[in-house]
Amino acid sequence: VQLVESGGGFVQAGGSLRLSCAASGRTSSIYRMGWFRQAPGKEREFVAAINWTGGRTYYVDSVKGRFTISRDNGKITVYLQMNSLKPEDTAVYYCAAGVAGSYTAGVRGSYNYWGQGTQVTVSS
Repeated sequence: VQLVESGGGFVQAGGSLRLSCAASGRTSSIYRMGWFRQAPGKEREFVAAINWTGGRTYYVDSVKGRFTISRDNGKITVYLQMNSLKPEDTAVYYCAAGVAGSYTAGVRGSYNYWGQGTQVTVSS
């Protein structure tokens, strides 16, 4: 499975961005897709995830009510709509895909495939 992110950029606090992640290859094996982020000097952290079948969503508390994850089954693409962005949201955002449903959505090790990352910078 190959993942390609797009949509990152520079935005002022309070603004919005939408990230996209297009999957290709053995996409029929995907159970869940998610977004993680990594700020300079920090660990990569979970942001949001969505089950490919059923559409159940998961969010870290810090983005609930501001970010929305969604999917387009036909395009095999997952989106992350980010509203009311804050400077602390600044990070490289990574798309991830997992093939096993038995693992916890918010754990990095639950995902088998990763994109190259896209930079999101929020100015104050």
